[in-house]
Amino acid sequence: MREGLTLDAVTRRFGDRLALDEVSFEVRPGRVTGFVGANGAGKTTTMRIVMGVLAADSGEVRLDDRPIDRAARRRFGYMPEERGLYPRMRVTDQLVYLGRLHGLDNATARARADALLDALGLAERRTDVLGTLSLGNQQRVQVAAALLHDPVLLVLDEPFSGLDPLAVDLMAGQLRERADAGVPVLFSSHQLELVETLCDDVVIIKAGTVAAAGEALALRRARAGRRMRVVVTPARRDTVPGDPDGSTRPPLLEVELTRLPGVAAVGVDDGAFTVDLAEGADAQGVLATALRYGAVEEFGAIVPTLSEIFREVVR
Repeated sequence: MREGLTLDAVTRRFGDRLALDEVSFEVRPGRVTGFVGANGAGKTTTMRIVMGVLAADSGEVRLDDRPIDRAARRRFGYMPEERGLYPRMRVTDQLVYLGRLHGLDNATARARADALLDALGLAERRTDVLGTLSLGNQQRVQVAAALLHDPVLLVLDEPFSGLDPLAVDLMAGQLRERADAGVPVLFSSHQLELVETLCDDVVIIKAGTVAAAGEALALRRARAGRRMRVVVTPARRDTVPGDPDGSTRPPLLEVELTRLPGVAAVGVDDGAFTVDLAEGADAQGVLATALRYGAVEEFGAIVPTLSEIFREVVR
């Protein structure tokens, strides 16, 4: 059974600066893993070590629980942060050339290049000189180059940067297709909504250390439960003492909620109450209080978005 890519306590220094501090995580086969972090957090350094562009000072990178050598890395698909295609070559010729470097015969390389250009929406540009394409289309060609030789692992550094929504959809479809075929896929991105939509797993890196890692939905659910959403239809309206015109407003549920043990904060937005609970606080007390004021239309934990988790973790 395939075990995917494993980074085990990978450490790297640049002079006195500790760029990676015992970074450990897994990229499992058949799953898309998003690698996110602020600028300078260590994403590109980590990917370069996986690809052998940089060496780790300590720690180990393994594929299928075996150390990675040069022959294994030739079977990887890599899209570096700095794009590296030849601007004066025609698109198909360039892909065929790169395919031949990976050991494909000419016919196979050309057939795969044509299929990938079709899938990435570049069929009509296959004979164009690369340098005449837009930056977004050049990026699609770069992705095609990473996929051409049917890699056993995909490592992509900011593959979606600068792409229009259609190109994002086409590229995401290609990554999903490779993962569905059993390939471990690792990509970095600052587009957290895209990561949340596309990825099975997420690794968040902060200042060279892994701050959070695991299944994307599980990470979000693990941080749910401390924030509740309550929507109540009041059973009656109370006159508020002190109002000069005797006006009325809904019962002061917000005040009652703030008095409950373990309630750290309460917010109100268009009739919906957001309740922040301290660690170990009883959410049932919030529900019981709400029920005294009327019909509870909605009550449950708010599952944070990946963007919210990212901001919390890297703050």
